[in-house]
Amino acid sequence: MEDFGSGGSVRNGRVDEDAASGSGENEQRRAQLKRKMDVKAKKAKKKARLPRPRQPNYTIEQGEDMLLYITNASSQFEVFRTPRSKKGPKGKSLKNQKKKRKTVRPKPKLEKKPAKEEKEERFSEPQLEAEDRWGQHLPEEVLVNIFQMVVVQDGAVPFLCRVGRVCRLWNAAASTLILWRKVTVSHCWIEPARKQFEKTENKIKNTVTWLAQNRFSQLRDFTLCHWTNNVDFTLEVVSKFCPHLHSIHLSYCKGLTASGIQRLGQHSRSLQRINLQHSEFQVEGLVEYLEEHGKQIREMLFTRSNRSDKVLAAITRGCCPDLELLEVNKKLDSKDTELSVCFQSLQKACPKLKIFRMLNIQIHHKPMQKRDESEAGFPLLDEFCIANTEYSYMTDQVLRDILFGSTQLRVLDLRGSTRITTCGLAQLPCPKLECLFWGQYFTKNLGFTSVKKNLHLLMEKWGQTLQQLDITNQPFTGSDLEVALSFLLQVADTETLLSLNLSGTRVTLQPLRAVVERMTGLNYLNISSCRNLPRGVRKIYRSREDIRKLLDNLH
Repeated sequence: MEDFGSGGSVRNGRVDEDAASGSGENEQRRAQLKRKMDVKAKKAKKKARLPRPRQPNYTIEQGEDMLLYITNASSQFEVFRTPRSKKGPKGKSLKNQKKKRKTVRPKPKLEKKPAKEEKEERFSEPQLEAEDRWGQHLPEEVLVNIFQMVVVQDGAVPFLCRVGRVCRLWNAAASTLILWRKVTVSHCWIEPARKQFEKTENKIKNTVTWLAQNRFSQLRDFTLCHWTNNVDFTLEVVSKFCPHLHSIHLSYCKGLTASGIQRLGQHSRSLQRINLQHSEFQVEGLVEYLEEHGKQIREMLFTRSNRSDKVLAAITRGCCPDLELLEVNKKLDSKDTELSVCFQSLQKACPKLKIFRMLNIQIHHKPMQKRDESEAGFPLLDEFCIANTEYSYMTDQVLRDILFGSTQLRVLDLRGSTRITTCGLAQLPCPKLECLFWGQYFTKNLGFTSVKKNLHLLMEKWGQTLQQLDITNQPFTGSDLEVALSFLLQVADTETLLSLNLSGTRVTLQPLRAVVERMTGLNYLNISSCRNLPRGVRKIYRSREDIRKLLDNLH
């Protein structure tokens, strides 16, 4: 029992020693933590120190009714001095100094910013202020005038659509309805003769509808070029929302049906001009339109085909009594035969006709059995054109029957009319003719070599008023041309004749020199293929300066 007791006391003594040593270690740890906290607190106080405020270089004194701002008298401008960098003591060389190692720090990673923030940084306010903003500060009226000049030259579409996306000011100027009076729309979405998908077709229809509702309220002239689809829909929408529509022009378009033409009659009450040249349309629908609404039509233009002869027949019946312009042309590669026209019926049906053009068509005159004495012909006719590149049936008698009442005729185009003579032209009742086109332009060699005479009759009749004369390839002799040009020099003024075409004729050097010296207003001269002239001068002269150089060479 005693041994057990003595062994227990020893154990208790060891435990007390361990407890005393543990309490000492805890006190040391607490002291170290306290020191660290004190050091951190001192560093925080140093960081929290505010910089000493800079003393102002001015003083403010308050008076009775004002504040006086007085600068320091010592210096007018504030001077900032940079503190000197601390240097080592003098006399110590750089060799003895220990070189400090440069600490290499890793480059910070660039954070990828979203695209919106990058655009905002690129187009920040200071950068925009530095750029040229002249277009955003112009008055809207000035922009409208500038746009008007471009529209006259290049058209409203797509120019106005593009400039309207620049800024709000340009959009407001481009939305001016005056700029949208004349619009030409070509195949903007798809090339011609290609298939249109449903999505593209819907886009076209939506665009046309939006333009008609928001831009075309004052539209007057509308043109479609190379459209093969949606022609009826476009004409329907345009005629519905454009009450001032004056002219419709379809160039190389296909798919115009009778329903599309009838919609024009329902909505476009002020339509006066229809141009369907080189376009495919339903002839029966156009004839029905002319029978119902032909009284409002003033100008009619179309390309001749076997089916389109019904349109000319409807005009001859009197469907368009106020018609002023009639133009019918034919494709050069067309195989259609000659066209029979009763000019007496046309004179009765269209007494107000001013311009008549039949281009590249072999006209066969179909006279009536009896002729009324009360007929006046075409009393207001200003231009008569039957130009042709092939054989022509026009004779002196037919020409007199057509123009017997046209005393106001100014332009006469008889190109290709080989049967017309100078005596027949001299008997026409038009005393003030200004333009005579009588050249021979043939695509085939037809073999007409008969010599013509008496060109001086035309110079005596129209020499005072002629401004343009074209007798290309006419078989006049050299002496006849010399006499005619001498009459022209005696009758005409120096500034009257502007254009002279003697290509392929037998004109000689002496009368040509006299004409060039006398006619100072001449700005176009064609003497190409003239065999009686020297080789160096046989060409076309398109300005007064070139003609003056020619005169120097002729001397």
